[in-house]
Amino acid sequence: MKIGDKVTFLSEVGGGIVSGFQGKNIVLVEDSDGFEIPMRVSDVVVVESESYDKPNPYAKSNKSYKNNHAAEDEAEKEQEPADLPVTFRAEPEERKGGEKLYAYLAFVPMDVKDMDNNRYQMFFINDSNYYMQFVLATRENSVCHMRNTALVEPNTKMLLGEIGREDLNGLERVLMQLIAYKENKPYMRRPVVDVELRIDGRKFYKITSFTENDFFEEDAMLVPVVEDDRVSEK
Repeated sequence: MKIGDKVTFLSEVGGGIVSGFQGKNIVLVEDSDGFEIPMRVSDVVVVESESYDKPNPYAKSNKSYKNNHAAEDEAEKEQEPADLPVTFRAEPEERKGGEKLYAYLAFVPMDVKDMDNNRYQMFFINDSNYYMQFVLATRENSVCHMRNTALVEPNTKMLLGEIGREDLNGLERVLMQLIAYKENKPYMRRPVVDVELRIDGRKFYKITSFTENDFFEEDAMLVPVVEDDRVSEK
């Protein structure tokens, strides 16, 4: 006799489904009205046995402790370590001589053999031990148009996009604003940068405008934003 078996009473009219046991001699029988009736095991007889291959209608009630949270815990245990999200983030390495602010806009030709119809990759370079949060905009008369904003980690460069010949006029007056700070450690306050740069579009057609530098394997045009803590002059 097991939970789920259909039984009938020997000594009286009635019967139901076995829903549980109390000790070795008492069986709990649930009747058609949902009431549990305690009966001696010797007073009931199985008329239809619940196969082990069939789902047990009482399994859920007898194992209610397996709630949603437990199921989620089991699912997490089954996850492969490689499938888990990466939460560790290494702190950026600082370098000697990086305590002063150096930042540049850089332009790298994509095809040095065709300077007349070339396209260029545009980068922001943070050459310091500070995080830099910047806003890059262009100005047309008294109206500004925001082009990029980002947080750049220490001693890294960030690709801002590609520009072509049709974009050069829009870069004639570039506005750069940035703040510098360090995370999770004390630091010396650095000046807030707010500068307008004038980029001469004619230089993009001259191969001599692109020179060897410390940031790219290719020759590049570097436009200083701040050097040695000094903001570039307009």
